[in-house]
Amino acid sequence: MVQLVIGNKNYSTWSLRAWICLRKAGIAFDEIRIPLYEDGHSDKLKRFGPTGLVPVYRDGEFALWDSLAICEYVAETHPHLWPDDRLQRAHARAICAEMHSGFRAIRGQIPMNCRASHRRVDFSPELREEVRRVETIWSQCRQTCTVSGDWLFGRFSIADAMFIPLALHFQTYDVTLNDTASAYLQTVLDDADTKAWVADALQETEIIQECEAGA
Repeated sequence: MVQLVIGNKNYSTWSLRAWICLRKAGIAFDEIRIPLYEDGHSDKLKRFGPTGLVPVYRDGEFALWDSLAICEYVAETHPHLWPDDRLQRAHARAICAEMHSGFRAIRGQIPMNCRASHRRVDFSPELREEVRRVETIWSQCRQTCTVSGDWLFGRFSIADAMFIPLALHFQTYDVTLNDTASAYLQTVLDDADTKAWVADALQETEIIQECEAGA
């Protein structure tokens, strides 16, 4: 049985990305949750993978870490996780890479916190720029999509797995978006798997102070 090692559902965006990809692929897996930033958490994680970070995908003795690497691995046997069209597939990979390596102001200044709502923070120029960039990505994908469906490229893809956490960031901090991006955010919030993740997050009691931004 495949195992997926994750952190706190309330806070861990990288865990969510791999988790929802496996769910959408229809892969059965055992979920191993290790709360982050508690004594010994890194040592516990290193029992499953070499970095001491989440997520980790395990299948017997095989271990794979990093969210995007896990998603790519899953897509090798579930190619529908990428758009069929070659150009849209390239576009999807580009925005996944952009998400994977960027948006540090969003991560640092308005971290995911599913239990919180209507948080207020002062938006730095860098944060405003990154929010507008996400808005542009979502809007362009939706406006140029030629496949039926409400995800970024019509049907669910790894691009959605990468950006779903940002919808939860934006909900917590009441981020204002244009109509097209707002419709995509609502698609995320209405998704059954996203709702299942959030429902579990609401039951958690651990507090990671660094992720409790705003008031």
